Amino acid sequence: MTNRVASCSCGRLSLTSSQEPLRVSICHCLACQRRTGSVFGVQARFLRSAVRVEGASTGYVRAGDAGSRITYHFCPHCGATVYYELDSSPEHVAVPVGAFADSEFPVPSRSVYEHRMHGWVRIPPALEHKA
Repeated sequence: MTNRVASCSCGRLSLTSSQEPLRVSICHCLACQRRTGSVFGVQARFLRSAVRVEGASTGYVRAGDAGSRITYHFCPHCGATVYYELDSSPEHVAVPVGAFADSEFPVPSRSVYEHRMHGWVRIPPALEHKA
């Protein structure tokens, strides 16, 4: 297994995972739309014990659509989010898939908050779907 490395735009903040993601999800919540500047976010979830973070980050805490707290860690130099932590799942770390800049990254297995999905978006039917 090759390590997977995610980093910010300037390269000063990075995260390396020694394991494959536990799952990859598409999220249509409004916070992910705002965070990414797109109509959804795609993130991979890893065991905290399998990741190593290098570099300084600034944290931003917000309440998720379901009410739990999420801390986003972004580079204080370029502003790119590299990872985030969910209070509801302290044993995991989530990483925006785009931070890996890897077109061979595993495909998503689920799509969540689909009630917020833009009407023109088409998600493959084989994925697990959650309203």
